[in-house]
Amino acid sequence: MIYKKTEDEIELQRESSLLVGKTLAEVAKYIQPGVTTIKLDTIAEAFIRDHLAEPGFKGYGGFPGTLCISVNDQVVHGIPGKSVLKEGDIVSIDCGVLKNGFYGDSAYTFAVGEIAEDVKNLMKHTKAALYAGIEVAVDGMRTGDIGYAVQSYIEPLGYGIVRELVGHGVGKKLHEKPEVPNYGRRGSGVRLFSGMVIAIEPMINLGTRNISQEADGWTIRTADRLPSAHYEHTVAIRKNKADILSSFEWIEEVLSKMNG
Repeated sequence: MIYKKTEDEIELQRESSLLVGKTLAEVAKYIQPGVTTIKLDTIAEAFIRDHLAEPGFKGYGGFPGTLCISVNDQVVHGIPGKSVLKEGDIVSIDCGVLKNGFYGDSAYTFAVGEIAEDVKNLMKHTKAALYAGIEVAVDGMRTGDIGYAVQSYIEPLGYGIVRELVGHGVGKKLHEKPEVPNYGRRGSGVRLFSGMVIAIEPMINLGTRNISQEADGWTIRTADRLPSAHYEHTVAIRKNKADILSSFEWIEEVLSKMNG
């Protein structure tokens, strides 16, 4: 069952999704060599609660953190803890918020200090692939069209697209139908319609697409231990153009100040 949102519900979802963007921007201020991932998690939880919302991930399926913090070859679902970020790392941070009964969900990959050129390019292209997917997320298209858009952008560059993990519907539940893979055939999959809200989230690896799960039952790593990047937006399907409910604007303002 795919749940169609009313305009009012989409606006509530926009509020939740924008709060995710603001939370990630707040966290971005503290991303530097020497910070622990649990410190970033604590900052995010306090910020979300100060804005009268609940962390969407905390306790979800037993997940212990507010954020999924995945460093370098960790693809997604990294558990915040005592590990310390160091110069040259990249860190993918996925955040969910529950406010007014609706979830927002977004992710961004950050550089810690100066990073290698090939990793910089991986981040740039993963983000571009997200927008390539969003471009075709309109009424009448299908989930396979989104997957095809991501895949046809990424694969010629020689990167690996994680296939076991996918985007998803989002609303009153964090994960709703349909699944939104980052690969696929044009014209295949579930038909998109106005009022559907989905999270599109390419997870792209510098090397192989193959992954493995850590003993903690959560953390996913690349099989070849090369870095992985992850960007995600929550998007409402409309007639002619996708309506991006989350935002990277505040994150990028913080980053440009820090790098200025």
